Amino acid sequence: MPNSKILSYSLIVFGLAFCLIYPLSMVWPSGWAWHEGTPASSDYFMMIVGVYVTLGVFMILASRDPGANLSLIRFVIWSSIVHALVMAWEATRNPMMAGHLYGDVPALLLIAVVLGYLTMNRSATPTRMAA
Repeated sequence: MPNSKILSYSLIVFGLAFCLIYPLSMVWPSGWAWHEGTPASSDYFMMIVGVYVTLGVFMILASRDPGANLSLIRFVIWSSIVHALVMAWEATRNPMMAGHLYGDVPALLLIAVVLGYLTMNRSATPTRMAA
């Protein structure tokens, strides 16, 4: 299977995962939510959910033509790395947040590594030619 197909499937799978942050926080709050109580009890968390769901939808849309959406994919890669590093730092500073070292931190790093590997040899030019 060519890398472009694997990249497309990866964008769909990871995009769906981003869309499922809210349900994941209900099933495993210590690994996905940064507050106590229900997911909806934190305005900050709901804002993050909104951003990630939006990004997930755009990742799914980008799966149709990954070459034309490299800037979005690179944003996902680098923002995932930065987010994972900040969360890892915070989880090591606060033992009550240690679950994140087994939940969202490795998930974000996995997304960054997979998408980074699959886009390593791609140029910034779209794969389709304009008519």
